[in-house]
Amino acid sequence: IREFEQRMGIWVQVTSGGTNDMLKQIALENDYPQADLMFGGGVESLNAYSDYFAELPANICGELDTHASISNKWLPFSLLPIVLIYNRKLVTQPPNGWADLLDSQWRGSIAYAKPDVSGSSYTALITLLLAVSGEDEDILRSFYQNLGGKLLDSSGDVVGAVSDGDCAIGITLEETALKGIAAGEEIGIVYPAEGTSNVPDGIAVIKDCAHLENALAFIRFVLGEDVQRRLITTYYRHSVLSSLSDEDTQTQGMKMLDYDIQWASDQKDAILAQWNALIAGE
Repeated sequence: IREFEQRMGIWVQVTSGGTNDMLKQIALENDYPQADLMFGGGVESLNAYSDYFAELPANICGELDTHASISNKWLPFSLLPIVLIYNRKLVTQPPNGWADLLDSQWRGSIAYAKPDVSGSSYTALITLLLAVSGEDEDILRSFYQNLGGKLLDSSGDVVGAVSDGDCAIGITLEETALKGIAAGEEIGIVYPAEGTSNVPDGIAVIKDCAHLENALAFIRFVLGEDVQRRLITTYYRHSVLSSLSDEDTQTQGMKMLDYDIQWASDQKDAILAQWNALIAGE
């Protein structure tokens, strides 16, 4: 953002928070939009709120060559695989994959943020349903029971909870885990054996915003090759540009699940309703 301000001479005011909280705020401000852009958040969450976003110009970034999904209401910014993490001092045999999250040995020891607040936690919940065989309702119930009543307020709290030993294992973005390791946190990473999701976070223009041209300029900037390359070299993320795929060696070794963004978006209210019913039924 600072780089954009310096290059373009356009000042940016940032309001940050959980994906779903930000989207709810945008919906509340629908009659009098206070923001121009939604930057970040899993695209299935953006898709669920697409009524509040403007249709993007077809040529906004020229011929954008991306291996991530694209909508006429949002564009992908970076690819964010979901991984499992564990405390390297407390755990001698880390979980192997998603199915292990339902094993009673981890009951009360899983760091996981509220999926109705955190977009990445919702993505993780869908990924769990894709990876584990069985009825969705049964999987949700088993997973919730295994959390033992522990739900974190933010996905940003997961690494700290595992590193500090409050929880033995956790579910988070690969980016967040790699940043934690680089900062000296006592965690290790598990790439689930069943595969994982690699859903992009996105960027969208709010309908009837006050500064449309500035918003479009920001989108062009963050989807430019120099910013996208910096995602790989500096920010522990994966570029959405196909032209940079060969430089992103970490992605090439991952096993990916077939994550249906539209389905995840369409089912969001229903799945979160089931989840909240589990909480209410305690």
